[in-house]
Amino acid sequence: MAWIALVLAGCFEVFGVIGLKQVALRRGWSAYVLLIAAFTGSFSLLTYAMQHIAMGTAYAIWTGIGTVGGTLVGMLLYGEPKEARRILFIAMILSAAVGLKLIS
Repeated sequence: MAWIALVLAGCFEVFGVIGLKQVALRRGWSAYVLLIAAFTGSFSLLTYAMQHIAMGTAYAIWTGIGTVGGTLVGMLLYGEPKEARRILFIAMILSAAVGLKLIS
């Protein structure tokens, strides 16, 4: 259950990053609600996951999901560059997260 919470925390982190971008683009109340709700959910689930998963592993996976998700959202929704090098490094982050799961 802790691993599911950790993955969900990472997904909420991505929504938080989307909220940050929306606040930067337009300062409507819905952007702030998304931002606050997403980060609250993310930190709450991360806190739960860290009760059962080593702190270093949990934090690395959480930030990896947030980094990969934020980068993919930027490329797909906000027109950021889709270079092969960016995709290679995303794959490296994902493989590191899988490696941490395998040894934990």
